[in-house]
Amino acid sequence: MTAKRRRRLVLASQSPARLGLLRQAGLAPEVIVSGVDEDAVTAPTPAELALALAEAKASVVAAKPEVQGALVIGCDSVLELDGKALGKPADAEEAAGRWKSMRRRAGVLQTGHCVWDTEAKRYVSATASTVVRFGDPSDAEIAAYVASGEPLHVAGAFTLDGRSAPFIEGIEGDHGNVIGISLPLVRKLLAELGVGITELWAPEH
Repeated sequence: MTAKRRRRLVLASQSPARLGLLRQAGLAPEVIVSGVDEDAVTAPTPAELALALAEAKASVVAAKPEVQGALVIGCDSVLELDGKALGKPADAEEAAGRWKSMRRRAGVLQTGHCVWDTEAKRYVSATASTVVRFGDPSDAEIAAYVASGEPLHVAGAFTLDGRSAPFIEGIEGDHGNVIGISLPLVRKLLAELGVGITELWAPEH
């Protein structure tokens, strides 16, 4: 019996956190950034916005001639707070204000996931939601965190795997989703396309 051909995997995201999680799970995706103008995408709710952005990114990359035959994963995250979608803050002032409004509260990290099968010419998509409970950092701690530059590069102005980790009291749901990608959801979406995630594991070196 011949071994099943391992499909090529492409990540339509420049997020090092997403790439790291996929690699830790035994996958070896190539990275091709979509270049989608995120500000041009709108949707009625934060969850739908995250999904629309993920679908847009995956679709742009899936249409490229050089990725034909590959599986393409697109993701996008926003923090839902007071019914609004909060992406990356525009500047340090916005990041500081955001943290002052988030402390002692809970938000929902919404991450849209889209997997395109360029061979079958079809895609599946879904949003994963994780509740994030924020702690009570002082104004001085918030100022120091903003000065580090980290919150300017991440959705919601925080990350679970960085300097803001001590300011997060807990989560309800998949921690990977907060970092950038829900591996259990990726597995389910691949299964919908008839692909087992273990078939994509990179060979051991």
